[in-house]
Amino acid sequence: MRNELTPTQIVSELNKFIIGQNVAKRAVAIALRNRWRRQQVEGKLREEIMPNNIILIGPTGVGKTEIARRLAKLSNAPFIKVEATKYTEVGYVGRDVESMIRDLADVAVNMVKAEKTEEVKAKAEELANERILDLLIPPVKKPLENGDEPKPEAAVSTLDEDPVVNLKTRDWMRTKLHKGEIDNRLIEFDITTSSVGMQVLGPIGADDLGINIQEIMSSMLPKKKKKRKTTIAEAREIFSAEEAQKLIDIDAVQKEAIQRIENSGIIFIDEIDKITGGSGRGSSGGPDVSREGVQRDLLPIVEGSTVNTKYGQVRTDHILFIASGAFHVSKPSDLIPEMQGRFPIRVELKSLTEEDFIKILTLPENALLKQYSALLETEKVSLNFTEEGIKEIARTAFEVNEQVENIGARRLHTILTTLLDDILFEVPDKMPKTTVRIDAKLVRKKLDAIVKNRDLSKYIL
Repeated sequence: MRNELTPTQIVSELNKFIIGQNVAKRAVAIALRNRWRRQQVEGKLREEIMPNNIILIGPTGVGKTEIARRLAKLSNAPFIKVEATKYTEVGYVGRDVESMIRDLADVAVNMVKAEKTEEVKAKAEELANERILDLLIPPVKKPLENGDEPKPEAAVSTLDEDPVVNLKTRDWMRTKLHKGEIDNRLIEFDITTSSVGMQVLGPIGADDLGINIQEIMSSMLPKKKKKRKTTIAEAREIFSAEEAQKLIDIDAVQKEAIQRIENSGIIFIDEIDKITGGSGRGSSGGPDVSREGVQRDLLPIVEGSTVNTKYGQVRTDHILFIASGAFHVSKPSDLIPEMQGRFPIRVELKSLTEEDFIKILTLPENALLKQYSALLETEKVSLNFTEEGIKEIARTAFEVNEQVENIGARRLHTILTTLLDDILFEVPDKMPKTTVRIDAKLVRKKLDAIVKNRDLSKYIL
């Protein structure tokens, strides 16, 4: 974990991508820093310090998911986002809640594997180059005389039986290889491919069994070799990947991945309000058994239990759970009491204002206006948004959210797509190398008719 990040620095990093919601940012920043603090605690007390799980409450599109996603990137922690609604009570058709831990294990193993691959990249490329050299100058064993020990120059080329000349040729070819002078030359080689496995179908998915049946079947079936002809540059990539796999200790990777999950894993459970007893239709007659069942199945995972995965057993005691929900119909108190107790920190996110929309359009590093400008720059077209034009876009988005349905910042996507529709369509043919000015007048001309017609705005915006 990046222990150099203090809560202030975490909030500062989140501010680069998320506008407003300072209370939520502070809460998650403290939770993240507490994870690092716990790992510095010595002795038995470390195991007793449990994470303070968080519920983010607020309408859609205000930044709940983005906060969790950016938090995981900052901490370099294994992270997954799951929808509470795709899980069902044990005995019903649907995904078992334990599968979220197995999904997190896959993410963690791939993350560690990528890091280890980067560490051995130089060595793997070196070995890949040697394999390419062996294909260009195939070595053969020189017979030994009088029981002599084999020497490095004993490998000679079929093209030249003189070991000294052969080594010089290899060195000369190696130099050209390193300089990339022969990267476009075609080379033929054998690659090993797995036999086609079989798909296992049934009411329970392979991920829920914790077994990778595809891997088991592929290891049982014989490997096939097939000829491949590519450029040397492509062959180097293929060989490098193969050599990196050989250099990595997969058992150590899996062990480290499990350790990361247990100490710094983050699971973001979205739409948790949809599994409360007070949500949805027909809830007035009492809590829905299936929804409450999902909560009861989820409870041991959040409280702390051991889950079997194909990489080994994973303890969930110290995984940080961040839940979120709009809670329009229901409220957090509709969750079963035990579940409420496992999410002690509740943060309410505010609906976005017109001022927030202006900031969202311009300030973040991935701001929408910057994205559209970058897209059109590829066609040598410059987009020039005036200050009044930006304000008009924000006002329109806010107005539509108020009148139709509040979907937060996502409304800006629909507004901008409709506004720039003609430009995006006509640019390649009719508007090469030009500057397009987007002012308030143009925004009103494009959007006013749709906004004022309630039926149209429901479908278009």
